[in-house]
Amino acid sequence: MKYKRLGLIVAFCFVSWLVLALVIFSDNLSKKIDVETRKGSLLKYIQELELQISQQEETYKLLVEKLKKLTPRPENVVPAMELKRILDYEPRTSSLAIRKDVLQEKSVILPVLVFSCNRPDIRRSLDGLLKYRPEAKKFPIIVSQDCAHGATAKVIRSYSDASQVTYIQQPDQSEPIVPPGEAKFKGYFKIARHYLFGLKQIFRTFNYTAVIIVEDDLDVAPDFFSYFASTYQLLKNDPTLWCVSAWNDNGKATLVDMQQGSQLLYRSDFFPGLGWMITKELWDELEPKWPKSYWDDWMRRPEQRKDRACIRPEISRTRTFGKIGVSNGMFFDKHLKYIKLNEMPVDFSKQNLSHMVQTAYDADYFRHVYSLPVVSASDVRTNTNLPFDGPLRITYHTKDTFKNAAKLLGLMDDFKSGVPRTGYHGIVSVFLNGRRVYLAPHSNWKGYDLTWS
Repeated sequence: MKYKRLGLIVAFCFVSWLVLALVIFSDNLSKKIDVETRKGSLLKYIQELELQISQQEETYKLLVEKLKKLTPRPENVVPAMELKRILDYEPRTSSLAIRKDVLQEKSVILPVLVFSCNRPDIRRSLDGLLKYRPEAKKFPIIVSQDCAHGATAKVIRSYSDASQVTYIQQPDQSEPIVPPGEAKFKGYFKIARHYLFGLKQIFRTFNYTAVIIVEDDLDVAPDFFSYFASTYQLLKNDPTLWCVSAWNDNGKATLVDMQQGSQLLYRSDFFPGLGWMITKELWDELEPKWPKSYWDDWMRRPEQRKDRACIRPEISRTRTFGKIGVSNGMFFDKHLKYIKLNEMPVDFSKQNLSHMVQTAYDADYFRHVYSLPVVSASDVRTNTNLPFDGPLRITYHTKDTFKNAAKLLGLMDDFKSGVPRTGYHGIVSVFLNGRRVYLAPHSNWKGYDLTWS
């Protein structure tokens, strides 16, 4: 009886275990089936979403294609964010970069305005411009003549009749009113009046956005047009620039790097003239106060320059052959006829010009110049007692010490409105005896605000 009761107990426990195991297994199986069911439903839902997205993408592409057909976008339009970055000079990396496709903007027309008076030799200038002009549509040539000189007019008409240039004439041939004691300078009053007429025609009548200005006694280098076309965006977008010039006032062959200097460009506080480019925005500023005479010296005054700089090359892209003129050959025999015209063409459209923007240029330029060993002008001239073969610095403390050094080295030594020719914050760069030399003001000299030293 005792064993029978024990057997029943064991049997009951075994059956209970089997029932419990079956319940647990059934519950897990049910959960597994439920999970599989849900998983299948979710996969099906995802597949349906993917199908809808695919259909929406096709619809979007179709709409975009139709929109392009309705409002075609010019190839040269820059995306809005990219344009903002360029205009604000927002660096994409640590170094400033300007997109080459913007620097090579094809839509911009850069007219060449040739000022003429009574020089039949203008044929030489026009032949040079036409020889090197890469595209007539992008670089239309407009000749503005003053003086009503018949022989010169006949030469110009020979080009306009052949549709090579546009010919306009200054209508005001009256004698200008000249202050007492300045009668001998009457020609400068006529020139200023002519410039006012010609530039108003460019910006008000023809409605161009920029202009390259030359005179009828200039030769141009083979890369003249490449130089101006590629620096246009710098001028347009950097508010610290107000002109681009083709001229180096110290551009004698003995003062520039003839071997490797063709690509070198500089910022300059000195307005050079002799082949220069400005924008319509600047003309809007200058026109209301344009002077009656001496327009170039007027341009160099602080109230016009407003601490803005010009771009200028190491080796000039223009050269003057006009010894006879209003200035009666001033500086020509002594200086101007020795200026070297570049003979090694540079395709500036392939050059990265971002280093010319002030924020990039100033830091590198000043740091470099003021890290150089200091020597005397006389030692540089004789090429003796110099420490090594690298670049050097000559320090000056006053205008007189600058003039003395400039004369020793064969540079132009004059100042205009406190600025030496080619100077940038008082620094003048030349290339002598195979090495770069900088005439630089002492950091405490009061002629410039040298807060960067």
